[in-house]
Amino acid sequence: MNKLPYLLVCLLFAAGAAMGQKKKTSDDVIQSMDNKKDDYSAIADRIWNFAEVGYQETQSSQLLQETLKNAGFKVDAGVADMPTSFVASYGSGKPVIGILAEFDALPGLSQQALPEPISAEGKAAGHGCGHHLFGTASSAAGIAVKEYMEKNKIKGTIRVYGTPAEEGGGGKIYMVRAGLMEDVDAMLEWHPGNSNSASPSTSLANKTGKFRFYGKSAHAAGAPEQGRSALDAIEAMNFMLNMMREHVTPETRIHYIITKGGDAPNVVPNFAEGYYYVRHPDIMEVKNLWERMVKTAEGAAIGTETRMEYEVLNGVYNILPNETLAKIMQKNMEIVGGYTLTPDEIEFAKKIQATLVNKPDLNTTQKIKPYKLSISGGSSDVGDVSWVVPTTGLTAATWVPGTPAHSWQAVAAGGTDIGHKGMMIAAKTLALTAIELLNSPEVIKASWVELRSKTGEGFQYESLIGDRKPPLDYRK
Repeated sequence: MNKLPYLLVCLLFAAGAAMGQKKKTSDDVIQSMDNKKDDYSAIADRIWNFAEVGYQETQSSQLLQETLKNAGFKVDAGVADMPTSFVASYGSGKPVIGILAEFDALPGLSQQALPEPISAEGKAAGHGCGHHLFGTASSAAGIAVKEYMEKNKIKGTIRVYGTPAEEGGGGKIYMVRAGLMEDVDAMLEWHPGNSNSASPSTSLANKTGKFRFYGKSAHAAGAPEQGRSALDAIEAMNFMLNMMREHVTPETRIHYIITKGGDAPNVVPNFAEGYYYVRHPDIMEVKNLWERMVKTAEGAAIGTETRMEYEVLNGVYNILPNETLAKIMQKNMEIVGGYTLTPDEIEFAKKIQATLVNKPDLNTTQKIKPYKLSISGGSSDVGDVSWVVPTTGLTAATWVPGTPAHSWQAVAAGGTDIGHKGMMIAAKTLALTAIELLNSPEVIKASWVELRSKTGEGFQYESLIGDRKPPLDYRK
């Protein structure tokens, strides 16, 4: 008897059984999470209503912590000197799979869940980046993984990292700097958006801070020679900064606002302040750009006979995409699939799209984008995480197709079932990916090989913010 065909049949049978088991696991996890959709939607809506800005997300953080505690997680709160941060853990030993969770809102984006710009009474902020959905989906995924581990007696650890103040406060930087992710084997994250994609993407590194100038007050008409204008210093700095734009690489981005310019036109301002960002795909170029910006401020102070000081508020690395993990995420997102808009949601979406420049097909919510490496124009403190732990993420259609982030349209859709449906796509994809990684030590090993090939074997993480403490009052 020829044993080769027999062995081949056995191997095919075993492979088929394994695939069947994987499908059953996926189906069970998806069904379990679908059964809890209303519960998670209610949590997301509460955080949407809280609309708490960076480092002030007391109610939002507490709600997610309570949700995870009630599900059997051990929660350590207030880590890395941030009152609203937390790490929720279940299990023990290796592998350690982490999931990032955000929950801060944006100032100036108060909005009702309506397809027209109407502010929500009593609120000054809004979830224009969908972090109410982000934190909820990540927590839901962590709970689903915990239930799978418990049911199947799987060894390892699942962690949900509650990361405050992503919008300019850099909460994840302080967690990385404090060593809270040193033992993590793989990190998963996601972000709300207007389409469904698990393709790996990179981002811009950035550094931000406030420059303050101190002058001398005087009557602007009666004794101008006795004054030294701090506002003049800010304007001189900005003039030099704008001339500098001609002499930077095309990928450079520089933004600023004047946060304080004086109180009355007839009083020479003795204090002025500006808030500045520099961005670039290369972290070393960001450091160089920041030094050049400081020189413009120093020159402005000398020329106006004022005193200058500056405070670094935030600084993030560019995201290092990890294709080893991204391919696993893509496969699981395709298993989960997209969602269909109801007739009422289509009517809502059409009204939103009437206010947009970009108006893609509304059927976009049903599709998963093909796998493709991409570049984002924004920045995120996920970048710092990605340089110390293999990290991958996804975007889900939580907004009407074509909607930009940080807009009233994003806030509006995030408060409807459009946001909830996209949130559940993300939650299920994160859960299935984490479960697969718990059972795939070879994939985790390969992801580390890829990370080290990009950072270099001798890489030592050093944050762009130095030893400063979290800017807990940066939104006050």
